[in-house]
Amino acid sequence: MKSTLPTHSVLVIGYGNELLGDDAIGPRIVNAIEDWQVPTVQTKILHQLTPELAEELANSEWVIFVDACQFNGPHNVQVRPLEALGCETPGSSVPALGHTCDPQSLLALAQSTYGHRPHAWSVAVPAEDFSMGEHLSATAEEGIAEALEIIQTLIPTQKMAGLSTPEEPICMK
Repeated sequence: MKSTLPTHSVLVIGYGNELLGDDAIGPRIVNAIEDWQVPTVQTKILHQLTPELAEELANSEWVIFVDACQFNGPHNVQVRPLEALGCETPGSSVPALGHTCDPQSLLALAQSTYGHRPHAWSVAVPAEDFSMGEHLSATAEEGIAEALEIIQTLIPTQKMAGLSTPEEPICMK
């Protein structure tokens, strides 16, 4: 079934394991965004991205993927636009037909299956401790606060298309 019109404006997806220290960054950010109670925003918390998410992407105008990453360099939140990359497109790290996906493969799958690919952004939050437990490092706590400020400016104004493209972060997770 092809999707003709998006059903919600913004979908914020936080992914990671809440029992692996800083890997809980994505889910923690999404929990905070839920408290904002913005009617045009839908949130989703996942352990990992899977192909089944493609339909929800196709029903959105904007998608923000939030994840924890270890960076080589400064510990700043990295925001960058995402393009669709699929199994047939070089550059995707994981084919969209596996059990897990990367955001670019999911965007390609949404386009090819449902006929719509939302505008998408990645918010990569600095992390340093992925050990067992529900604790967060100071770096993660600071990154969460910074990411929430950034996302808060994106959601009400939907100026995502007007952001400049920062250098692509290297996710070492």
